[in-house]
Amino acid sequence: MIQVKNLIKVLERNKINFFTGVPDSILKGISNYLEKYPHKKHVIATNEGAAISMGIGNYLSTKKIPCIYLQNSGLSNAINPLISIASKDVYSIPLFLIIGWRGSPKKPDEPQHKAKGKITLNLLKLLKIDYCILRNEKDLKKIKKLILKSKKNKSIVACLIEKDTLEIFKKNKEKTNGNLFRSDFIKNFISLIPNKSKVISTTGYTSRELMELRKKFNLNKGKDFYMVGGMGHASSVAAGYALNSKKQVYCLDGDGSILMHLGSLRTAGYLKNNNFKHIILNNNSHESVGGQPTNAKGINFRQLSYSVGYKKYFQITNLIGIQGNIKKFIKSKGPSLLEVRIRNGSLKNLSRPKNLTKIKEKFMVN
Repeated sequence: MIQVKNLIKVLERNKINFFTGVPDSILKGISNYLEKYPHKKHVIATNEGAAISMGIGNYLSTKKIPCIYLQNSGLSNAINPLISIASKDVYSIPLFLIIGWRGSPKKPDEPQHKAKGKITLNLLKLLKIDYCILRNEKDLKKIKKLILKSKKNKSIVACLIEKDTLEIFKKNKEKTNGNLFRSDFIKNFISLIPNKSKVISTTGYTSRELMELRKKFNLNKGKDFYMVGGMGHASSVAAGYALNSKKQVYCLDGDGSILMHLGSLRTAGYLKNNNFKHIILNNNSHESVGGQPTNAKGINFRQLSYSVGYKKYFQITNLIGIQGNIKKFIKSKGPSLLEVRIRNGSLKNLSRPKNLTKIKEKFMVN
């Protein structure tokens, strides 16, 4: 395995000392290490395009190459600033990318990761990004050569890291955001929704726990669409569905997901669909990829929701009166927002959604 401190040391020896990116399960050792040693310049970005842009701004002010870390599924979010700002054909800005290679052909993975994993190298070639693959400590020698090439050519370069390559580096424990667990809320919620409801759930533990709790307790009200990919887009999928349906549409979202594409809140508020109900499970954490903070803690979601056009705001922080509060939310005329303050912690041995086409077809049945 590659030790995180050794990887960071190589970058620093080559005068890279600004780090930004979006947390990823493959690369969580990097973000956890940088969070534990806050003297290093490190910013957790809301999405990959924003991370690239922040790196560009840092270069413009320091003339030093920044390091941007991201998972390969997030490379799609990053393409716009990579092509239209940083590329050799535009401003020719040198960047060093560390990419978590989910779905690498040599590693077993989920369908959504395999799809992106297969095209990752071709995508980098198409973007004219020179790259290397880091699989062990000896491969760290490749980094210096890449950085020299980036400096000389004022170009973008990248290294890819596969699953189980980087050491596990534990982060400092964060204070909990609430007393509830995610599963506490979901179990109560799906036992109370109308029978013909539609539930669109965000990526990570939320979709997996929703599926698990339905099976475990035989809770069959409503039909689910699990967002196994496309982080940040659950609310847009839900709003798009609500436009063409009279059914109650519930979006189970997360704080990291909300922040990734925050403008979607305004779209939902502007559309004013009274059947659109939005739930933010807020633990101020990217829990499923390592527990790094999302910086959602300082947001007043009441004020935010009303300012973008939501009609009602509700909040749940514990089990006391939870069913009554859920019923009030369900009966409200949307667009409505329910913020649920939760703590980190998920159900054990969670399975993942399979037979995705079958899930889609079942969801689309009236």
